[in-house]
Amino acid sequence: MGGTISLDGRFTRDKLDRVLHQTCALLGLRAEGAELLRFTNNAVYSLATDPVVVRIVGSRKLRHRAHRVVRIARYFARAGVPAIRLLDGVHQPIEIGEHVVTVWQRVPKPGRRATPAELASLLRQVHALPPLADIGEWAPLDDVRARVADAEELSADDRRFLLRRCAEVEAALDELDFPLARGLVHGDAHPGNVIVGPDGPVLCDFDSSCAGPPEWDLTPLAVGRERFGDPRTWYDSLARAYGFDVTTWSGFAVLRAARELKLTTSVLPILRSHPSVRHELHRRLADLRAGRTGSRWVRYR
Repeated sequence: MGGTISLDGRFTRDKLDRVLHQTCALLGLRAEGAELLRFTNNAVYSLATDPVVVRIVGSRKLRHRAHRVVRIARYFARAGVPAIRLLDGVHQPIEIGEHVVTVWQRVPKPGRRATPAELASLLRQVHALPPLADIGEWAPLDDVRARVADAEELSADDRRFLLRRCAEVEAALDELDFPLARGLVHGDAHPGNVIVGPDGPVLCDFDSSCAGPPEWDLTPLAVGRERFGDPRTWYDSLARAYGFDVTTWSGFAVLRAARELKLTTSVLPILRSHPSVRHELHRRLADLRAGRTGSRWVRYR
C-alpha cells in the first residue's frame, strides 16, 4: 500500500492489524503475512496462507452498508452473476469490537485489467435483475453527508461548502427524467471493481449497490475521462458495448457533479489515518469551489 498511516488516526495500521488478527482467530485463519491491498473507503487485506480476503469498513457512519453488501453478494450468487463470493460457512457481516468486517473467497490475482466491454457485459447482467426488496433506493449523496459527518479532520468552512453543494446537486438530481428503465445498479462501476480471474471477469465492491438509474453505472468511466485523463477509448468502448452513451444525455452534468462529490469525500473518514491523500483532497475541494471542471485529478492511493 502506498503512503503512510498516521499514529493519531482512528484507523492506524496497528489498529487495523489487530482487527485482522481477531477476525482470523475467530475463523481459524492465519493473519501472518497478510497484504493490505487497499485503504480508502475500506481496508482490504489478502491473507498469505489462505485464499481469503478480509474487508474492514473504514467509516463509522457507513458500517450499516456491510449488511447490504452481504445481501447483494448472496443475490448475485443465486442469480449466477459473475461476482466475488462470500466465504462459505461464515455468518456475515462480522462485528469485531466497534469494527464491521466481511470475508471473501479470493479470486486468483489477475493477469490483466478488465476491459470496459467486459464491465459493460457485467452491468447488463446486473441491470437485468429485479432489485431486492428493501435493498435501498439510489441516494448517492447520503454517503457524502455521512463521510462529512465522520471526517477525521475537516474545517468548518469546508464542511459548510460540502453540505451546501450536496443540497444543490441533490435538488438537480430530483429534477432529472432518466431515459433508461430503473433497476438494480452496482453503484461504483469501473474496471477497478472488476477482477479478471481464471474463469473470467467478476464484479466486486457492492457498497453502493441499490435500486436506481442504470445511467449512474455508466458515469464513473465518463468522469474518469474528464477528471483523471483516462483514455477516451475506455469510455467509448463501455458506451458502445452497453448500447447507451450517458454523456450525450442532458442530465449527465448533474450525474458528474454527484460523482465528483463522492470521489472527493471518500477519504474523509480516514484522512488522519492516511495523510498522504490530504494534498489531493484539498486540490479537489478547491476545484469544486471554483467550478473548475477541466482540472485533472490524481486518484487516491
